[in-house]
Amino acid sequence: MNSLLEEIKSYKDQFKQKAPAEKQRLMAQATQELKDSGIASGLTVGDQAPSFELPHADGTTVNLKTLLENGPVIVTFYRGGWCPYCNLELRAYQRELATIQEKGATLVAISPETPDYSLSTKEKNELDFYVLSDVDNIVARQFDLVFDIPDYLIDIYKASGLNVDAHNGNEDWQLPKPATFIIQSDGTISFSDVPADYTERVDPKTVIEKL
Repeated sequence: MNSLLEEIKSYKDQFKQKAPAEKQRLMAQATQELKDSGIASGLTVGDQAPSFELPHADGTTVNLKTLLENGPVIVTFYRGGWCPYCNLELRAYQRELATIQEKGATLVAISPETPDYSLSTKEKNELDFYVLSDVDNIVARQFDLVFDIPDYLIDIYKASGLNVDAHNGNEDWQLPKPATFIIQSDGTISFSDVPADYTERVDPKTVIEKL
C-alpha cells in the first residue's frame, strides 16, 4: 500500500501531464499568492483550541469538549469532497483509524460543505470517523484557516463544472486551508500543520507519531 505522500505525488504527476498549461499556471499563482499573503496562518502549538459543536454526516451533533473527555482528538480540516487531494487524505486516515483508536484518540474531519455533501464524502470514501459540516466556515475561522478564493480561480473551477458555492450552501467562495491539529484533553494544541499549498498534506503516520 502506497503512503499518502506517494499517492499525492502520483496524482500531481498525472495532473501535470493532463491539465492545460494555463490552468496549471493560474492554480500555482493562486497558491503562491496565498503563501505570500500570510493570511490564515492557523493556530499553533500551545494555543487553546476553540470549543465547537458541529453536525456529523449521520445527523448527530459532535461536541469537541465531550470528545476530549475520552482522550486527545485529531482534527483535520479539508476543502471538500470535490478535492482529489482531500479524498486521498481522508482515505489515508481511514487506513490508520484502528491505530489512532488504539492510542486512545478520536479522529474528526471538518469541511465547509453542507451535511448532504459531507454524507456523500463519508460514503464515497467509506469513512468510519466523524465527518463534520462547518457551514460558513465558522469553526475554521476560529482556527484562523479561512481565505477567499481569487476570482480567476473561481472562473477555472466554474469552467471545470465545479461549483464550490453549491457544495458549501452559500455564495462566499471561501475555503479553509487543509490543516491538521492534535488537541490534548485540556484543549491545548500539541501539533499543528497548516500548509498554504493545498497539495501538501502531513502523512497520518506522522500525526500518529505525535500523539
